[in-house]
Amino acid sequence: MDSLLDALQEGRLIELPDNNKDDALQFLAHIIEAIPSLPTGIDVVGLVMARERSTSSSLGNGWASPHVRVPFEEDLICVVGWSPTGIDYGAPDGKPVSIIALYLVPENQRNHFLREVSMLAKVLTSYPGFEKLNAAKELNEVRDHLLDLISTSRETAGPDTRARMIQLQARQSVISIPAYDLANLVIEPVTIVSGPGLKHVVLAQDRQLVEYLDAAPRLVERLASESVFQNGGWRILKRGETVFQGARVLFDCLAIRVANNNAPAATKS
Repeated sequence: MDSLLDALQEGRLIELPDNNKDDALQFLAHIIEAIPSLPTGIDVVGLVMARERSTSSSLGNGWASPHVRVPFEEDLICVVGWSPTGIDYGAPDGKPVSIIALYLVPENQRNHFLREVSMLAKVLTSYPGFEKLNAAKELNEVRDHLLDLISTSRETAGPDTRARMIQLQARQSVISIPAYDLANLVIEPVTIVSGPGLKHVVLAQDRQLVEYLDAAPRLVERLASESVFQNGGWRILKRGETVFQGARVLFDCLAIRVANNNAPAATKS
């Protein structure tokens, strides 16, 4: 289960902000959309929600594994969300879901994904530690139990996988919080409207974000050419754009920052 192990190793184990199923799926999908290596304009949120409406992703025993398929080549990506209280997921066994492992499956990774999920489903039928996992109180406990779950498939795990697990377990005794804890991210939708001879207009709920982007230099230029803008505490990712009459453009974006950082005023560049 290399992709699940990658998620643990790279800090993509996240405490979900609430126990609503739709909100949890959208939150995890936004985390995937924020990964810089992904092509811009991929509506991961829409794809996740549409697939979940057609097929339940519950695997039983408090676990769900939704996924979306995308038509490009990239690594298989997994993001893991943990709900301390459990989520009413509509699972066939009636149990609340505490772990959601969301996968982004590129065209070249379909077989890899099927192998990983098949192995995961098999492990979930025999893993003895579900009660301890469901009783966990903080992320590091959850990570330990997930490593233990992965280790139950050690018969098929290669030497590299076992070595990475040992490194993670050893590092756990040194640090209590992942260096890059995605649970601290704040994600805000933002719309930016521009046009020839017009100052860009920012539409968002966060006042600080609006003030920051109002003053941000070359904002529209960078979104149009690079699909990303970062000039301070906020990282702005373009998800899509719509061109209207008069060459006016509407940019659909996500704004991301670390929750305990204050986004500074924009600086000139």
